[in-house]
Amino acid sequence: MYIAMNRFTVTTENADAFEALWLGRDSHLKDMKGFVEFHMLKGPEEDGKLLYASHTVWSSEDAFHNWTRSDAFRAAHKDAGSTAKLHEGTPKFEGFSTIQHIV
Repeated sequence: MYIAMNRFTVTTENADAFEALWLGRDSHLKDMKGFVEFHMLKGPEEDGKLLYASHTVWSSEDAFHNWTRSDAFRAAHKDAGSTAKLHEGTPKFEGFSTIQHIV
């Protein structure tokens, strides 16, 4: 299993718009081979800023990389440049290979 995360820092005044963007977008993930699940996480507020993380679980790292090279990925991210004003800086990507999974 492979987990792909992007972390975003969002000011509290942009939080509603940021959440609406994510809740209203078509991610195109469900049709991708190897996609397991997606979570958009809202973390703590500190100094007027909120931490968010997109959290996607894939069957393998190869499945994730296939997603990043797909037409579905391009479609899901086509407006990314125009929405960058909602968060500070660029999202911070973190990829993790699973070494233990307890169900």
